[in-house]
Amino acid sequence: MNIHDIQIADYTYHLPDERIARFPLSERDQSKLLVYRQGHISHSRFDQIGHFLPPNTLLVFNNTKVIPARLLFQKSTGAVIEIFLLHPVLPTPIINLAMEVTDACEWECMIGNRKRWKKGEILTAHLTVASEIPTNSITLRAEITDEAKPQVRFSWDGGIPFVELVKAAGLIPLPPYLKREVTEQDKQTYQTVFSEKDGAVAAPTAGLHFTKRVLQQLTDQGIGEEFLTLHVGAGTFQPVKVQQATEHTMHSEQVVYSQATIQRLLQHIGHIIPVGTTSMRALESLYWVGVHELRQRFSQVNKGTFFIQKLDPYQQDAATLPSAHEALNAILDAMQEQNIQELIGETEIMILPGYPFQLCTGLITNFHQPGSTLMLLVAALVGEQWKTIYTEALQNDYRFLSYGDSSLLMP
Repeated sequence: MNIHDIQIADYTYHLPDERIARFPLSERDQSKLLVYRQGHISHSRFDQIGHFLPPNTLLVFNNTKVIPARLLFQKSTGAVIEIFLLHPVLPTPIINLAMEVTDACEWECMIGNRKRWKKGEILTAHLTVASEIPTNSITLRAEITDEAKPQVRFSWDGGIPFVELVKAAGLIPLPPYLKREVTEQDKQTYQTVFSEKDGAVAAPTAGLHFTKRVLQQLTDQGIGEEFLTLHVGAGTFQPVKVQQATEHTMHSEQVVYSQATIQRLLQHIGHIIPVGTTSMRALESLYWVGVHELRQRFSQVNKGTFFIQKLDPYQQDAATLPSAHEALNAILDAMQEQNIQELIGETEIMILPGYPFQLCTGLITNFHQPGSTLMLLVAALVGEQWKTIYTEALQNDYRFLSYGDSSLLMP
């Protein structure tokens, strides 16, 4: 298949509004589970997922943690300005580090009610922050430093990490298609039980079904688990407005791999199932980092960073591609030589029908929006069977999108 012939219209379907799950179930692991295995579909409940996973499976989870990225500032006139955090710029673009800054930082943002924010005006928000520091009343200041992007500088006194100010000032950024205001409950329910690394503006929603009880059951069953970090960006909700898939401007997301994770993956090649599309994108991107390292097209691993472009995988000669073992070992060798414990970079990989999967043998995922890049990813894994799978889910009253039901796809 020529990827430039892929039309978005071929990957859409009718999703009735009432099938969108606007609120979560009271118990995470009681969601429905559609199992697709080598052409056969069966139905179960999520807490039974262990019965369907092959022996020696390694589940790979995304341990990013959603931050309340919608910061609200109210002016004396009563006007409310919303600043939506996108990407840190200064003093570091590395999200994990940017969240720990204690005096000032700059972020690329989206701004709501922008016309009410006058040029040169400094907005302030007076916050009460849970802290061991006696003075926990903090004033957070915001000013635009770059009108075009736009880019906003935040500053404050008191030595409090930026992440604590965000938690005090912000709201959880629910997906726009839920069409409702955030509730207090969302602070817990729109977060996986294994979330750890602050920095995402959207949850890796396939992971929302897991409870500590299910995780323990899987461990007892001998199913392995490993964690990586991909900080989900706002671009994940960006609608596809073009007809030709490759013309879509793919969002870039920051991803973090440790040496230990790569070593664990090497031990389970052929048995790796990502939990969610973000984990799949992170895993497949890792392979292409290894390809570039082997071919010395760039040696960014030596600097502890990398960037995978959206169509990188489709510009390679498939006949000369290295094995997954070779690619991952190349990265691991470079990290060890340079004493790099964590490899941090950006990926905008686009997984399209015809994509040559290198690490992932299946996928645990929710049911996605029609005509989205995530639908293209699912179709890349299961082929034209995506239509049968989604028809089956609709006919069996599955709940769709972020707070919806789950599927286990094993072609």
